This record gives sequence, C-alpha cells and structure tokens, in this order.
Amino acid sequence: MANWNWKVVREFIERSFGLILGRSSCLNYLHRLGFVIKRPKKRLLKANPEKRKAFIQFYNALRTEAQAIGGKIFFVDEAHFRADADLRGKWVLRGEPALVDSTSPALSEKVTYYSAVCLETAEVEVIEIAENSTAETSANFLQQLRSQYNQPLIVIWDNGPAHHGEAIREYLKTPGLKLRLVALPGYSPDFNADEAIWDWAREEVTANLCLGTKAKVREKVGRFFSGLYKRTAEVKQRCRTVLQTETDQISKIADNAIGLTANGATNLV
Repeated sequence: MANWNWKVVREFIERSFGLILGRSSCLNYLHRLGFVIKRPKKRLLKANPEKRKAFIQFYNALRTEAQAIGGKIFFVDEAHFRADADLRGKWVLRGEPALVDSTSPALSEKVTYYSAVCLETAEVEVIEIAENSTAETSANFLQQLRSQYNQPLIVIWDNGPAHHGEAIREYLKTPGLKLRLVALPGYSPDFNADEAIWDWAREEVTANLCLGTKAKVREKVGRFFSGLYKRTAEVKQRCRTVLQTETDQISKIADNAIGLTANGATNLV
C-alpha cells in the first residue's frame, strides 16, 4: 500500500546502503521487482462491508425474481460531459511533452445525461436533460425507460438526492407501473454497471480532446450511444462489475450444493 515511486527507491537505497542512484536506475529496480504504473481507483473507506455483502445476496435474489417474472434489471446513473478535454495518459516520444490543445470553453458548455444498461441483454437507454439532475428529471427518465419496455422493470441506482423527491413518489403511484426502484449501498459506485458506460464514453469521445461547444459534445456523445446497439458483447464485458462476479460465485456455490444433494438422493434410492 506504500506510494512507491523512483524517489522513494532512491531514498531507501541511500538510507540502507549509502548509495545514491539515478532516476533510470531506480525505475529499473521498480520494474525488476514487478511494479507497474496503473491508473488508481478510489477505495471508498466509508463503504459498509456488511451492507455491501448483504446487497450481493439481495441482488442474487433480484436476478432470480426478474427471471421468474420475465422482467429486466437496469442499472441507472447520470453524468456531465464538458466541452473541455478530459485529460488522460497518452503515448508520446521519450523527451517530448504530452500536450492537449484546449480553447478553454466555459463551464456552461456541458451536456448532462441519464443512461441505463441491462447486463442480460446489453440494451442501453439514454436521455439528455437541459439542467442538472433533479427528482423531476429522474422521474422523466424513468417514464421514458418504462415506455420502451412492456415487461416488469427493476431499476438499480445510487441513493443520490436526485433519486428522491415528490416527483418520483407521484410517478410511482401510476397504476400498473410494474417498476421497482432499488438503492445501492452507500459509497458503492463499483456496483453500478452504468458507471462503466460513462467511463467508456469519456475514453472514446472526450479523452484528450477539447470539443469546444456543447453542440459538439451532443453530436459526439450521441453518436457513441447510437452505435452501442451494434456492440452488445462489449457492453456486457465492459459493464460487468464486482457485483456480478460475486453474485455469480454465490449462484455457482448454490448450484453445486443442489447438485450434490440431488446426487446424494439418487444414490440413496
């Protein structure tokens, strides 16, 4: 868990052996010891391990329920896309600076979206909103999602302020809605499959590219979403999270236990 870098290696070598190494030598040692550079992910210390564990069990039951009633599970989230470049690592020749051109567009040059992804079918729904997300915009998105599918829907999203409010409560009173809302445990974005959609869009659309205006953002991001229906295998692969991995393990253990019980009963007969 130490924050290893070449300067730390140099200080360690100097303290331990009285030798002063150069930057390249220290980097060589890091590589030889098996260290690689990775883009870090936040480890959210406020997340409750017990609640996360309980949600995995709950999600396993949700999948079984959805299959039994012919329903679909959608993970939902919202995100902003600004017209300025989203800076990420890029390959450059050794000794050359890594530069990205920017026109410094105003913060108002942004577009806000909701999206939803169904991992079982790789279906993705998206809506653009004109303002920041609120209970009203969340209700509007739920209404759009509901209008696209006839079967019962289970929507899983985080516990953000925009996912609560009078507008949502009123919409949920709609007769015959067949829509259930499920909140993720706190500080668990790694459970939300839709988070991967936003990271994917930034990787392909805004990474190291200044689009300049919200109109250009709308054009490029819209093109990305309109093409996802041809990329179902990628959607399923990219959007799979630790939640699905842990749930599959539970299902496998349960299936094995049922198989062993069945075999035992057969042997007794």
